[in-house]
Amino acid sequence: MTASTSLEQAKQAVRMQVWDALAAADAVRDVSVHGRIPNFKGAEEAADRLAGLGEWQQARTVKAVPDKAQLTVRARALAEGKTLYMAVPKLASPKPFYLLDPATLTVPPVEAASSRTAATIAPTVDVDSLRPLDLIVLGSVAVNRDGARIGKGAGYSDIEFALLAEAGLVTPSTVVVTTVHELQVTGIPIPTTEHDVGVDLIVTPAETIVCPKPHRPTGLDWSALTAAKIAAIPSLAARYPA
Repeated sequence: MTASTSLEQAKQAVRMQVWDALAAADAVRDVSVHGRIPNFKGAEEAADRLAGLGEWQQARTVKAVPDKAQLTVRARALAEGKTLYMAVPKLASPKPFYLLDPATLTVPPVEAASSRTAATIAPTVDVDSLRPLDLIVLGSVAVNRDGARIGKGAGYSDIEFALLAEAGLVTPSTVVVTTVHELQVTGIPIPTTEHDVGVDLIVTPAETIVCPKPHRPTGLDWSALTAAKIAAIPSLAARYPA
């Protein structure tokens, strides 16, 4: 067994424990939580709590995941006049981000914030066309109070972050946050690698957790990317060192 295989198995064990706990508590809206970023009950309350924080109120430019659990966060950003970026599914376009400008929306914010609607109304932009980011919203399967997090295993959030960091769009003042159910905040050690993104803030419906010195990649870790992954993501292929 390779080290990377062992690490992924350890991460999957954490995911399974959290997914099982959420399912047992009837804490999600989807029929099945397994294999997904949990669409947790209380997501709206977590969004309200996030919106009360100074870090949110000061942010003008936000990059957010397209997951259902963060729909209210995205809609609130647009309703409050914040510029919002969302990734194209699997970063499969040469211009891998949707730009949602609240000044030009033709539908209500809650509709525009839907990933399905965004794909039909929002222009796509390349990495170099984004503005520096004030706040990044991640989805998570599990997170701990040190700020270590894991998603569902595809790795796209980490790649997005690395692309943005390498382009100088993630600054020391950029705040990275995840909104989750209380059961997703685990005391189990979360194994991480150099390319895994940590969060500054964890926001649940009932609590805001400030994480001490979370890990931030400064750029792409090419050694962690397969040739197939690089070929499938045009922004990676264009940057691959010859």
